[in-house]
Amino acid sequence: MAPAAPRQWRDVSLAVGILIILAVLFLPIPAFMVDVGLAFSIALSVLILMVALWIQRPLDFSSFPTILLIATMLRLSLNIATTRMILANGNEGVNAAGHVIGGFQNLVMAGDFVIGLIVFLILIVVNFVVITKGATRIAEVGARFTLDAIPGKQMSIDADLSAGLINEKEAQSRRRELEEESSFFGSMDGASKFVRGDAIAGLIITAINIIGGIAIGYSRHGMSMAESADVFVKLSVGDGLVTQIPALVVSLAAGLLVSKGGTRGSADKAVFGQLGAYPRALFVAAMLLFVLALMPGLPALPFLVLGGAMATIAYLVPLRRRRAEESAQAVETEKERTKEEEEKNSLKNSLATAEIELLIGKQLSTRLLTSHQELAFRMGKMRKKFAQQYGFVVPDVKLTDDFTIQPKTYRIKIHGTVVAEYDMRVGEVMVLIGGGEVPEIPGEEVREPAFGMRAYSVPETFTDDLKRDKFSYADNMSVLLTHLSEVVRNNLPQLLSYKDMKLLIDRLDPEYKKLVDDICTTHISYPGFQAVLKLLLAERVSIRNLHLIIEAVAEIAPHVRRTEQIVEHVRIRMAQQICGDLTEGSSLDVLRLGNRWDLAFHQALKRDPKGEIREFDIDPRQLEEFGEEATKAIRKHIDGGRHFALVTAPEARPYVRMVIERLFPTLPVLSHVEIARGVEVKVLGTIS
Repeated sequence: MAPAAPRQWRDVSLAVGILIILAVLFLPIPAFMVDVGLAFSIALSVLILMVALWIQRPLDFSSFPTILLIATMLRLSLNIATTRMILANGNEGVNAAGHVIGGFQNLVMAGDFVIGLIVFLILIVVNFVVITKGATRIAEVGARFTLDAIPGKQMSIDADLSAGLINEKEAQSRRRELEEESSFFGSMDGASKFVRGDAIAGLIITAINIIGGIAIGYSRHGMSMAESADVFVKLSVGDGLVTQIPALVVSLAAGLLVSKGGTRGSADKAVFGQLGAYPRALFVAAMLLFVLALMPGLPALPFLVLGGAMATIAYLVPLRRRRAEESAQAVETEKERTKEEEEKNSLKNSLATAEIELLIGKQLSTRLLTSHQELAFRMGKMRKKFAQQYGFVVPDVKLTDDFTIQPKTYRIKIHGTVVAEYDMRVGEVMVLIGGGEVPEIPGEEVREPAFGMRAYSVPETFTDDLKRDKFSYADNMSVLLTHLSEVVRNNLPQLLSYKDMKLLIDRLDPEYKKLVDDICTTHISYPGFQAVLKLLLAERVSIRNLHLIIEAVAEIAPHVRRTEQIVEHVRIRMAQQICGDLTEGSSLDVLRLGNRWDLAFHQALKRDPKGEIREFDIDPRQLEEFGEEATKAIRKHIDGGRHFALVTAPEARPYVRMVIERLFPTLPVLSHVEIARGVEVKVLGTIS
């Protein structure tokens, strides 16, 4: 209840003040009270001007029309009071209407009422013709445009609310602001008439004071016409100046307020910020002032001083702007760093797992510490190579120093799960020997981590000997990156996310995007299409020609539902690409499945009454025997360093692949119909 008392007293005080203004219109008051009223009128007008200069937007001074009406009534009531005093006591001298009027007429007129009359008329012209007329026109146009724009702004608020961009509370706030804005500009249109009427009233009152004062002085006080004119003109013009100067100040405030328009910020920011925002303009203006300073007959000092000031400002503005940008950039960088730190330490971040993460032990990290930048660069090149080879961008590799694992060990994680680990021989190089001879250099035979091939680890001090004996070798970083590359290649299906698939589709031409939409709304879902791409990547078939895959899926999807059948059809349509990626030189090396195993796999396929394959049923002992024979035949060619594919019947291909991938994950398995026309085939042997 306590805060209500001051507000109540303010209401009472305002009411009392209005009553006093009205009383002054009818009741005589002493000269001292007139001086106080005139001083208050000047102070109030200056206060109104300062507030108009410093507000951020016109709506922040929405009470201006009310204040303008009160200030106008105050000046008019004081005008009437001073008129009463001038006509009644003018014969007493220049201070008959109070010391404020007397002081102004002495200050402005310098003892000559002609000067005062001319100054007064000029003030009237400036206020009435220039400031008030312009402010009135701006207020009229502003009110009209604001009222015309209300329906559109209201619809915009309703649209943002319907779209969920703003809530109900913010919509109410914006509607209230819109109502206040329309009411303000409408009020300003009418309030500008107060200023115009005040100027006209001031001119009329001054004329009445002069004519009436001369007549009263001549007829009642026995003064001569010249003496009466001298006294009453000085008093009347002094009174006019005392009232017109505050009126001019308030008119200026009204003009500043309505001309501010949609500009936000105080007037100094709006004016100086925009005038000083163009250093070239300042330089040109400074050059013109310097030229004028050199002209004969013109004073050089003012032009030189102003030109130098403008040139200095033009030089300092870009520097200050650059410092402000650097400061803002530093603040933004600090905010981003703080945000990253908060996210790093947040619980949500602790739950997130990197899609690909490389963890390095302490000793291995120290060994590669000087090469961290090169490691990151080479991993970036690896991702670019994968994008070109397989048609999508694999996730970035997160590099982490992990001191909880063995010092020389590194681990590779996919989606937070360790899929590969190797104990590196730090400070040694690895020679790939396969089925070849071991170098006659001190070392130890090991297995290469990426492909499991025979290798020989040799201290780095013997690299010159290896070069001399023409052995190729790989350092620690090359071994690590090769292993990482092979792990990523083996996990391509897990790394193709739904988001990645959508990005690939969005990059297509509009016709293919529409085709995908048609397929995925009638025959197959988007996750089903993603499953097709994953099965292709699982066998290292590139999806870079995505439009061909989409066309092949569109052909078969209306007729089959199983993803595996769709993939087999897509592979047939992509035979040229598949064979091209596997061909080395001019021919495609293949290893055939013998007749025995072709027949065994064919008999293991169980069909339904419609002839569709429903299951694969083979004797486990027979499957074990096939694995032994396949391993023996395939290992011989792999150890020989050959790249080849296994070829089988179309219907059995997925099941042969299912068995072979557990023994040789990287060995391609093709069907006879996937060998493209024009490809030269070289048979290396058979599994029989």
